[in-house]
Amino acid sequence: MTAPEPAATEPRLTSLAHGGGCGCKIAPAVLQDILRGMPQAEPFANLLVGTETSDDAAVWRLNDQQALVATTDFFMPVVDDPFDFGQIAATNALSDVYAMGGTPIFALAIVGMPVNVLSTNTIGRILQGGAAACAAAGVPVAGGHSIDSVEPIYGLVALGLVHPDQVLTNRGARPGDVLLLTKPLGVGVLSAALKQDRLGKDGYRTLLDTTTRLNTLGARLAGRAGVHAVTDVTGFGLLGHALEMARGAGAMVEITARPPTLPDVVELLEAGVRTGASTRNWASYGAEVDLPAGLEDWRRDLLTDPQTSGGLLIAVAGAEADALVALARVEGVSAVPVGRVVDGPPRVRVVS
Repeated sequence: MTAPEPAATEPRLTSLAHGGGCGCKIAPAVLQDILRGMPQAEPFANLLVGTETSDDAAVWRLNDQQALVATTDFFMPVVDDPFDFGQIAATNALSDVYAMGGTPIFALAIVGMPVNVLSTNTIGRILQGGAAACAAAGVPVAGGHSIDSVEPIYGLVALGLVHPDQVLTNRGARPGDVLLLTKPLGVGVLSAALKQDRLGKDGYRTLLDTTTRLNTLGARLAGRAGVHAVTDVTGFGLLGHALEMARGAGAMVEITARPPTLPDVVELLEAGVRTGASTRNWASYGAEVDLPAGLEDWRRDLLTDPQTSGGLLIAVAGAEADALVALARVEGVSAVPVGRVVDGPPRVRVVS
């Protein structure tokens, strides 16, 4: 499959945006500065998860059996085909519900489009792609909001349900846990290659396949013995989200310098293809990451590469890791060990 071409009378979607996918997230250090001045919310007994640990979604207890998982996620185009863009953005938004152990129930569309530049047909195809991703998850797009904006933006408010006693967060990892990753890395590199017209048809198919694969495994992890923490790996890269897990656990996280990688990504990195977001990510949190001597720059860039609609990072007790790998295989996904949690200060150490 080749990367689809936009209509001849319209510009490429990616040309209308200064960033794309989760690579256009505000850098972690800048985001911390912004949120530092935000007043602390009053305590609410039913707010099970709020902003305290930069988790994937908020969780509100409805009753003794149900809690509402609520999140919003949107971004600018990571690909030029409008249907594919909508599908990727919606899949990415739903991932935050799965990362909390929730099951989605419905979504609302967030739409910002340059209506004097893009046709109603193109905008409609973006929404159709998002609806298709939601349909695959078994939920409707039940409404939303749209504005006329300079750059195209699309995403969802995604809502789900989870048992209040089975909420998964990014803060429960323990020393001795194994870290499993359910999607290979390299989405940011492939998207950068697409913008540079260096991504062939096989690379585009790889990009589309991984970014439109729902993280439904997360809903199966709620209440599962040995699963202590879960987050999805998105704009801050594997190191950034592992660092959030380390902070939440108050322990050190070790990450392999050789994680699973999408096809062609290593060759592209060695050729100098990377996103500006990977550099911004390292500048934001590199002081809290220990690298082995002699680590190649491209390997560091891979570990900080922003993942649009990335996989789940799961902290599971070592004795339960093999069973979880087998469960993932039944769900049609891989779960590959990429590190572990050890005693030590809340930092990340890359090991070779």
